[in-house]
Amino acid sequence: MKLLIIRHGDPDYEHDSLTPKGFREADLLAEKLIKTPIDYYYVSSMGRAQDTAAPTLAGKRRTAVICDWLREFSARLIWRPDVTTKRKIPWDWLPADWTSEDLFLQEETWMTQDIMAEAGIGTEYRYVIDSFDTLLARHGYVRENRYYRAVRPNEDVIALFCHFGLECVLLSHLWNVSPMPLWHGLCCAPTSVTTVVTEERREGIASFRASSVGDISHLYAAGESPSPAASFCECYRNTHQRHD
Repeated sequence: MKLLIIRHGDPDYEHDSLTPKGFREADLLAEKLIKTPIDYYYVSSMGRAQDTAAPTLAGKRRTAVICDWLREFSARLIWRPDVTTKRKIPWDWLPADWTSEDLFLQEETWMTQDIMAEAGIGTEYRYVIDSFDTLLARHGYVRENRYYRAVRPNEDVIALFCHFGLECVLLSHLWNVSPMPLWHGLCCAPTSVTTVVTEERREGIASFRASSVGDISHLYAAGESPSPAASFCECYRNTHQRHD
């Protein structure tokens, strides 16, 4: 089985939609995905993900299942140590403020630390990964002992239109790691496609391996520069680039 984890286009967060650039990106993505064999489509309940999926679904004459658990992973907010005026999304946290604590790097303990526990992040994480595993089981792969039993092995292709923070949660679960180094170590630009494929090297036992992460070749092929809504300034002095 193959999972295509697709981030939404350049976001208009105020209206939960896309910017004009985001709609261009979605059209370019559709040109790629219309040529890609896809068997099943799932989309976040948020508008920017649905707007991103729309050109692909229209071109394929397909519909997608709307899943609330695919929404951005920000339903519960934290008090970030360096921001005292408002709560912040849990995955927007400067690495220098947490990497010295090994427990944030561990699969079982990152969500139990005071900042995460106070916000109930563990409850949200379990909701997402349990829903994800339910979906995978429906498609033939049942989680067991940190791997998956291939009860109905297949080569189906499943597209998930979602969000960057949520994408890292899904990957962390498949790979049995904390999402925090993924949140801060990966850069998946708007409309990027991450491809994860099952490997059944022993009969009936499957694991998931990424064959590509954050692919935006459809943008480069069309001469469309990637959106800056994925990364921050390379050097602090670069005032033209995005800062915190």
